[in-house]
Amino acid sequence: MGPTVFHSDDLGQTWQEPENGAIRFAEEDGAALERIWQLYPDAEDRPGVVWAGCEPISVWKSTDGGEHFELNRSLWNHPDKEQWGAGYGGAAAHSVLPSPADPDTVHVAMSTGGVYRSTDGGQSWTARNHGISAYFMPDPNPEVGQCVHKIARDPGKPDTLFAQNHHGVYRSDDNADNWVSIADGLPTDFGFVMLTHPRTSGTAWVVPIKADGERIPPEGHLAVHRTNDGGASWTRLSTGLPDREFNAVLRDAAAVDTAEPAGVYFGTRGGSVYASADEGNVFVEVASHLPDVLCVRAAALDGAHDAAG
Repeated sequence: MGPTVFHSDDLGQTWQEPENGAIRFAEEDGAALERIWQLYPDAEDRPGVVWAGCEPISVWKSTDGGEHFELNRSLWNHPDKEQWGAGYGGAAAHSVLPSPADPDTVHVAMSTGGVYRSTDGGQSWTARNHGISAYFMPDPNPEVGQCVHKIARDPGKPDTLFAQNHHGVYRSDDNADNWVSIADGLPTDFGFVMLTHPRTSGTAWVVPIKADGERIPPEGHLAVHRTNDGGASWTRLSTGLPDREFNAVLRDAAAVDTAEPAGVYFGTRGGSVYASADEGNVFVEVASHLPDVLCVRAAALDGAHDAAG
């Protein structure tokens, strides 16, 4: 019982569970799997490779399409581990981004811990949070212990990454060695979502919300914000969204597909799902009265937009 991985080979019509559980700690690890935050396939030229980010903070890798996963022990036994803590959502490695340009480079984002990078296929990991400010903490510039909410890679420029932090929106152009703030022009620098365009470099989407005690859209006005220039400027997108909304959008409750133009999707903690077929210019509500929407994923099938939550 508990969290596990199912896989489908027929677009979700049927599902299979590995006989012995795909992700399982060994008894000597002294830990139990609490939550699987992300399953992320590697590049197209690495078929069968799937990465998983989990709670407690751990990264796992499968080379057989998700039938079996192996714990990355270098990260699990990392000397920084004592400095990692739990945010309000738990202590988790919630984002795993293998580089499409270099099979040995992988980025992991954890809350709380920050961004870590491996350049040797996961044999070693180094914190990469230079330039990120935690101005609400006693130490405003910690290299270890940052609370990053989501990271996303620019597919057109694999060394460029975008990050939505507990407070702060950032971009790195050097594979996470350095980060610069791109929050100017946003109503708040707090949020959970970070999406990047599947083809157009410099295009990204965020969903700002008020911080901490009031995790609702600013002034109760739900809006997506898009940049087309790497964060130098932002455009507010709210056509089709409700005038008043008091529910947050969580880190994995948003997605972008690969259609032309790209579709953008997100769900709220109020149980609504919104979709845009034109990169966020106009949204329509496609589902309502659901429980908290925790995850939304999208795909373009034969050129058409399709999403699942």
